[in-house]
Parts: sequence; C-alpha cells; structure tokens
Amino acid sequence: MEAFVPLLTTELFGFEWLTRLVRSATGWGGLVIIFVYSFLIAFALPGVSEIVLLAPLNLGLSTELRLAVIILVSALGKAAGSVFAFHIGQEAKEAGPVIRFLQRSRFDVIGWSQRRTVEVAQRWGYAGLAVALSIPFFPDTLSIYAFAVLEEDYVRFAAATFAGSVGRLLVTLGLSAGVVAII
Repeated sequence: MEAFVPLLTTELFGFEWLTRLVRSATGWGGLVIIFVYSFLIAFALPGVSEIVLLAPLNLGLSTELRLAVIILVSALGKAAGSVFAFHIGQEAKEAGPVIRFLQRSRFDVIGWSQRRTVEVAQRWGYAGLAVALSIPFFPDTLSIYAFAVLEEDYVRFAAATFAGSVGRLLVTLGLSAGVVAII
C-alpha cells in the first residue's frame, strides 16, 4: 500500500503537509490528527482516507488493537464530517443559485452524480451508501454530497458513513495483506 500512497493522497492537491502530519502522527495525540483528517476528507479535502492506516501511533498496543483504534477514530471523524456535509447538502437543496451553477457547469456534476446516486439510493438505500463508501482509494466526497442532497435522515446517514468508513479501511487492510502475501 505504501507505494500507492503518494499517487492517491492529498499530495496531488497541495495538501502534502496534512498527509505528512497524518503519516507522522504518534502517541494518543495522533488520534486527534486522524480524527480531524478524516473529518476534513469527508466534506472538504480531495483525496482518500486510507492514509490513516500508515500512522505510526505508538500507543503501546498490539498491531491489531492499534489498527482497530485507528479505524474506529477515523470512522468517527468521517461520520462527523459526513454529517457536516449532509447539513451543507440540505442547505444546498434550498440554495437555487448553487444548484443552477452546478447544472450549467461543463461537466454536469449534479446530473451525473444524482443519476448514479439516485440509482444506488433507490435500490439499496443507506446500505448502498455504506457499500459505495467501502471502495478503497476512491475519493468519496462527491458521493457523500450527492447522497446528502437526496436524503434527509441525519442519524441513518451518519451510521451509513461510519459503516462505509470502517468497511473501506478493512477492505484496504485485506487488499494490502493479500498483496504482501503474494510478494
């Protein structure tokens, strides 16, 4: 996984200082860094959240327990950030100029994301959001905002983003272990 990180993190977008901060987070204070990073990834920063798995926290815990704590803190941060994005999405539904601007944009972001998100939401509901957010190395901010514009239940949204965040990090660990086992 380490080899892919420079290509798939906020380094591409000028936030390399934040990536370095996460990758050097140590001790219990490092959990605050992971929480804040995950919060920001959910609603504002481009990039992926898997970088938190590389934090060398040194908490005096076994590797498995350290990773479990990282996953829990990251998922809580991402769920909190997603609820913030959800609130922004609820406001955007009522902000006609924002929607009109995005609809007139060259890439029709609203049209594309709404079509895909409506398909997922209608077919799978919040479980679909959780599954979509479990896809490793794919920026999920667009999915969070697109889903936020369509749905209205804050608690279910937070639960789905929490589950999706945990799933994403577990899938990433599984893929990483598989690659290491092959090598």
